[in-house]
Amino acid sequence: MKKALLTLKNGGVVVCPTDTVYGFLADATNKKAVDTIFKIKKRLRSKPLSIFVKDFKMAEEIAFISENQKKIIKKHWPGKHTFILKRKSDINLYGVQKDTIAIRIPKYKFLNNLLKKINTPLVQTSVNISGEPPLTKIEDIVKEFGRNKNIFIINAGSLKKAKPSKIIDLTGKNKKVLRK
Repeated sequence: MKKALLTLKNGGVVVCPTDTVYGFLADATNKKAVDTIFKIKKRLRSKPLSIFVKDFKMAEEIAFISENQKKIIKKHWPGKHTFILKRKSDINLYGVQKDTIAIRIPKYKFLNNLLKKINTPLVQTSVNISGEPPLTKIEDIVKEFGRNKNIFIINAGSLKKAKPSKIIDLTGKNKKVLRK
């Protein structure tokens, strides 16, 4: 935990298991850290990253959430559902869209504790080269990204039955599932 916290606070990237797949994590308020994720994934800037938050209060600090949206979200958080919401523009976050933001509270004890201790939103994305399937075997992750000095890898072994989170857009009149 200490090494992961130190890495994030110093602008590095952490590879961490989640309740879905392994994820790249970085401080969403640190432009250099977020830039590192785009670079190592070879990801286009036009493809925004999602955000992990520690609790519902933090989600409300960065996104507008109506009462109806709150009812839908609270049925699924913490858990494997990412929700796209209208973004509050006065919060300085990198790697996300200007008007909307994809947010999730994961259900993974280590990660939830890390989020509480760091007390800032973290950008997150699956561990892979952009366009490739997510890496779920620790050996593959170490082989692909282990030599990068800006990355701290948390080894939780291989993740079985790993699949990315469901993405639901709540910015329109009706909810829209973008990824099942």
